[in-house]
Amino acid sequence: MTSVTQAWTHALPMMQQTVLLTAIRGPDGLPKYGAIKMLLRWYRRCLLLSAIDGRVLDNPIDPNGGSFTGPSLVGDDEFDPWYERMQVHVNGYLRDLDAIPHHFQMHFMHAVEIVGFKHPDPIIRHFWNAVYERLVHDMHVWPETVEQLDSRLGDSRSGWLKRADPATVE
Repeated sequence: MTSVTQAWTHALPMMQQTVLLTAIRGPDGLPKYGAIKMLLRWYRRCLLLSAIDGRVLDNPIDPNGGSFTGPSLVGDDEFDPWYERMQVHVNGYLRDLDAIPHHFQMHFMHAVEIVGFKHPDPIIRHFWNAVYERLVHDMHVWPETVEQLDSRLGDSRSGWLKRADPATVE
């Protein structure tokens, strides 16, 4: 049986794979074609295979995919690269943060952190790392380093406990 996740995710610690999966389903009650869902479609394309044809959709423009992994942008990339055009959705996400459930926002922020550190494509990795930094800075806190991420989510209870709040340990 084939996995729906892209091959690069299989090398990640299971805790990091789990974080990626927790952010796949977006929050209820938000517009299907709003900035939040458009950004989420692109996120899904970065870790899932297209269920229709088993392909990696490596940009947010490719017209393939259904509404779950469909395109976030229309048109070609010739004059305006997708990573610049996607900023309209990143900006919209940040402007709409008050409408997003905090629980989803935390899952999404940690998931894009992983994509921003671990995705094999340098352009995609850079895009998501920049999104992660914007989300973190919007909360007025500092981003983790990749070493801190790997310690916290490296399939080690002791590593996870170092950063866990005592109220949530049990």
